[in-house]
Amino acid sequence: MKINRRQFLKALPAAALALTACGSGQQEAPAATDALVLDHVYPLDYARQFTADVYTDGSVLLTIAESGDKFLVRPEGAAELSVLPWSCASRWKIFISCPAPLWITSSTWTRWIPSLFPAPGPMAGISTRPKPPWRRARSPMRASTVRRTTSASWLPTPEVKEQLEHFGVPVLVERSSYESGPLARMEWIKFIGLLLGKTEEAERVFSEKIARIEPVLQQEPTGKTVAFFSVTGNNLITVRKGGDYVAQMIGMAGGSYVFADLTDNGNSLSTMNLPQETFYAQARDADVLIYNSTIEGVVDTREQLVKKCAMLADFKAVQSGDCWCTSKSFFQQSMALPDLILDMNRVFTEGDPAPEELTLLQKIS
Repeated sequence: MKINRRQFLKALPAAALALTACGSGQQEAPAATDALVLDHVYPLDYARQFTADVYTDGSVLLTIAESGDKFLVRPEGAAELSVLPWSCASRWKIFISCPAPLWITSSTWTRWIPSLFPAPGPMAGISTRPKPPWRRARSPMRASTVRRTTSASWLPTPEVKEQLEHFGVPVLVERSSYESGPLARMEWIKFIGLLLGKTEEAERVFSEKIARIEPVLQQEPTGKTVAFFSVTGNNLITVRKGGDYVAQMIGMAGGSYVFADLTDNGNSLSTMNLPQETFYAQARDADVLIYNSTIEGVVDTREQLVKKCAMLADFKAVQSGDCWCTSKSFFQQSMALPDLILDMNRVFTEGDPAPEELTLLQKIS
């Protein structure tokens, strides 16, 4: 039976989950007590880094993968719980869904939460700074009502997390960046919706995003070979590994990633630094070059590109002018991933789309 690209991508994380379950033993069953009666497990199509159990009284239990942290969101007016499952009670954090001030730190979601889920009351603030202004969290009133969401980038600095918890602020480390595919990363909008009591809004936004790329996912591959890369300050070439979400998006857009066979080298990073000679051998004949501006900045002209790495002058795409650059806003914008898929598809199918047709790509002239 022949399956299209969307069907394959949808089945991929489920297969990975099955393999993980076999290796790690029996999964923990959804929690239930006399006060918490499980109604259903919230359905997720792609995301595997969180689960959600929905209870008959409207409560939602969100569980983060790896850490096992649990966040029980209780509806306003719900009866007080006298019993929690003993095996996980120490990891539970209980929220009451109410118009509380909200302080969020997450570089992936801060641009989306205010517009999609405006708080009924004043918000305490939104920040992407690595160290929050502690003075603003010291108020006892705020300490009891603020929810703080941190990104996984905070994990190397546990003192930040500990300081927040010291002030009574619950800390949630979201793991959307650990998802294996772009659609799974996007589906974390449902996590945010469940957390903030805006499930229907989140589902609507997610469905609209999927609908935008649905026609592209039904297309046949274009046959265009693509290299996605950047040049480091020490003259190495940074590329994405073959299973990375960017490599998957190239495939979803109809392209063929030239480093599809580049596998894990013993770490969990999604990128790898290659010597220039290795990159030259595999990417010289690529039909399309896409320069990642996230770290090293935007490149406007082919002269600037060749100045970064002289051997690029020999590349097929540089000579033909089929060179593109991501905008700086691309970094950690999960809900903008459909825009990049659509941009790449236009580049692969139209050759030289007009600038106003593109959102996250720009032509390197």
